[in-house]
Amino acid sequence: MLFIANREKDLLINEQINLKQFLVIGPKGEQLGVKSKEDAQVLAEYAGFDLVLINPNTTPPVAKLMDYKKFKYEKKKKQKESEKKQRETNLELKEYRLSVTIDIHDFDTRVINARKYLEKGNKVKASIRFKGRQLSHTELGEEVLLRFAKALEEVSETESKPRFEFKTMSIILVPKKK
Repeated sequence: MLFIANREKDLLINEQINLKQFLVIGPKGEQLGVKSKEDAQVLAEYAGFDLVLINPNTTPPVAKLMDYKKFKYEKKKKQKESEKKQRETNLELKEYRLSVTIDIHDFDTRVINARKYLEKGNKVKASIRFKGRQLSHTELGEEVLLRFAKALEEVSETESKPRFEFKTMSIILVPKKK
């Protein structure tokens, strides 16, 4: 027999359980044996706990004595904490392409856009692709990247210093911790 919980994916509790017998587990994890629904309900009321059907699909089905509201609260708290950690690790990365000969207005526009993106809590990667003779003056590209990082230093921290890979130099900025 397959059971489906409430619309909120909650477990069946107290009067919602429509089984005749199940294995009852105490509030500290000790097995109290196979009991009838009435016996288990009286035991739960006596102990001041709810009777919660943990696993209805086993033989015999398993029910536990617990404070259900506290259980739901802790479960919700753990879920929020894991979502928070996931957001921190899965920051989006947006790349801004600059050039060695970038104009002041274009530079300022990219700084403004990167600032907005950093304030949302995401990472920014600034990169410069060197073409032709620019490869012999990579220090000019590094200056542009460092100037970009300096313009955003009040809202960001530098995760990595300017790195040169093939014909591209890049720097990664992360939002400052609040």
